[in-house]
Amino acid sequence: MDDHGSILRSRAERQKQERRKKRLSFRLTLIFTVVTGMSLLLLSGVHLASDSPHTEGKKGRKNTAIALTKHKTIESDQNATKKESHTDEAEKIEVDTDPTSHTVLVNQTHPLPDGYVPPDLVIPDVPFPFRENLPKKQLRREAGEALEQLFAEAEKQGMRLYAQSGYRSYERQKELYAFKGNRAGGAANQVSARPGTSEHQTGLAMDITCSAVGFKLNRSFAQTREGRWVAEHAHQHGFIIRYPEGKEEITGYTYEPWHLRYVGKKMATELKRKNLTLEEYYEVDLQKK
Repeated sequence: MDDHGSILRSRAERQKQERRKKRLSFRLTLIFTVVTGMSLLLLSGVHLASDSPHTEGKKGRKNTAIALTKHKTIESDQNATKKESHTDEAEKIEVDTDPTSHTVLVNQTHPLPDGYVPPDLVIPDVPFPFRENLPKKQLRREAGEALEQLFAEAEKQGMRLYAQSGYRSYERQKELYAFKGNRAGGAANQVSARPGTSEHQTGLAMDITCSAVGFKLNRSFAQTREGRWVAEHAHQHGFIIRYPEGKEEITGYTYEPWHLRYVGKKMATELKRKNLTLEEYYEVDLQKK
């Protein structure tokens, strides 16, 4: 009886343990199922939220903001281009055709008015290589005073400049043009201005020379000490070399290192700094005449 009872008790305990294991396994399975279900629900919620109308609204607003930014950038670039174009147009300088102005443009396409005679002509106090009191000694007052200062500064540097030919009337230019035209033939317009188109008639131009070239007007003046100094410092007194070397097609005339034109210190300095002729400054193309 005791052995049989022991066997029965052992069997009952095993059955009880097996039931405990089954209950534990069921609970674990249930917990796993619940946790997995909750995780799936959370993931589904995130996915739905990302596709929800609210999220789409945020995306739409973001895309709209980007589009507006791009539009503003394009519009800003367009405005900048317009402004730059407007500035370029505003910066284009109108050609000065006032014969009494110190910055007037006189050339083959921009003649002086018929019968023009400049006001306030004077004879500057500078050396001339001749004694006769001729009209070609004259310059307009402001130009004459500037020439005196230029010559005085050259003398301080140990050089002596001479004024050779200033003002010329229309009639005098007509005579010179005819004379040089006979000698130059078809090239007359390149060495002498037609009457009415000469800067000398403005009273603002003076041909200068020195003893080293025998007081003549030729290109060798540019190689003298005086010629080099004038080319470097004339702008400081308001003068420019009106017909520079290498720009013959622009000015319409051959190189004349002796021909000074008064335009005032401000313009002369700008033209010197930018290496411009008056035609380039006013954007005048003689080829389109």
